[in-house]
Formats: sequence, structure tokens, C-alpha cells
Amino acid sequence: MKILILCTGNSCRSQMAEAILQSLENNIKVYSAGTEPSDRVHPMAVEVMEELGLDITGAQPKPVERFLGEEFDFVVTVCGGAKESCPAFTGRVKHRLHIGFEDPAEMTGTKEEVLAGFRRVRDEILRDFFAFFHRQVKQ
Repeated sequence: MKILILCTGNSCRSQMAEAILQSLENNIKVYSAGTEPSDRVHPMAVEVMEELGLDITGAQPKPVERFLGEEFDFVVTVCGGAKESCPAFTGRVKHRLHIGFEDPAEMTGTKEEVLAGFRRVRDEILRDFFAFFHRQVKQ
């Protein structure tokens, strides 16, 4: 089973979702990419994932074009921008899903307030991808 998680920047939500989903099952291949990839994974995404024992320090944002020639069982968009701009996968993907989340990189406030926002989004991703895994992947 191959799954691609797609976002705009590939710096927060899709990176967190990739790590969470991959941690649930070693026999699936999970990738993430961005339609407009950032320069780096957001440091707060790294920090909140470490709290779960998941290390994404070596992760790098990747362009979606890297995966256009591959077939996937699922392409899951996690933000509205990626949902609107990934029609290139329609013929090579068995299932397309959208599981949207607020962008924690756009949150404002004190460092603790922004970190709390990252934790909230991480926990939503954990909840929704755990459910996705048990409904769609682990059948």
C-alpha cells in the first residue's frame, strides 16, 4: 500500500501526518509532498512530534512533481490549497481523500500560544489519521 499526503508547503501538516501514519504500520509506504514546498520543515512541527516520540528532524519538504509518475492507493490532501491543485493524480490513484486541518504555521501569538496551536493541530491529525488508518488501510 502506498499513500501520498499532500499539502501546500509540506512543512507542517503533511509532515506530521506522514510520520503518524507511518508509525502505525511498517508494511505501508507513506510519503508527503507540497504543491509549493517550503525551504524546511517548521521547527515547531519537529518539536511537537518529538513529544509523541516521532523524530522528523531529517524530513525535508518535497515537490509533488517528484511523485507524479507513481501510482498510489491513496492521495490525501490536508489543506484546501493542495486539494484544489492536485488534479494530476486522477488516473493513477485508487482513492483521493481530503482531510483538512488549520495551518499551524499561520498561527500568531506568543511562542506558547503558537506551540499550543501546533499541538492542537497535531492531535487532530493524530485522531483523524488514526481513524483513516483503521477505516481504509487496515481492512
